[in-house]
Amino acid sequence: MSYIIPIIILFILTYGYIKGVKVYEVFIEGAKEGLAITYRIFPYIAAMLLAVGMLRRSGGLDFLLHIISPLTNALGIPRDIMPLVIMKPLSGSGALGVLADILKRAGPDSFEGIVASTIMSSTETIFYTITVYFGSVGIRNIRHTLVAALIADFAGVIGALLVCTALFR
Repeated sequence: MSYIIPIIILFILTYGYIKGVKVYEVFIEGAKEGLAITYRIFPYIAAMLLAVGMLRRSGGLDFLLHIISPLTNALGIPRDIMPLVIMKPLSGSGALGVLADILKRAGPDSFEGIVASTIMSSTETIFYTITVYFGSVGIRNIRHTLVAALIADFAGVIGALLVCTALFR
């Protein structure tokens, strides 16, 4: 199995040679475009990471959890997973840190651990994805995409809760 990557590279080089493509020149051109896109979207990513860091460090996340706790308690959503539900649309690395904390505290085989793992794999880092993809092509009007993505994220969370409750409680 360790030979799969070299085989794929060899296949690409051979196919390019057969088709008459100057593989090295095309690769260099693609790398230049990649660096240009990275340079163009870096300010958006830096701003988003700064905002997420400020939210976590300032206690804003805890404040938000306190405000929505009556709703989450009424719906039967475990309080331990709410930081993950809030953090996942904002930051994948932040959500991974929250997941690690949940798994350390509650355990991977606990209901909270199973729900958190399911949510982690069935939702998306919406704001990061929109920042990278839309920022790379210069799209500024994101409202319809954002609404659709938040609805999909909510559906992923509710779906994870329903499936985990049906299977593990």
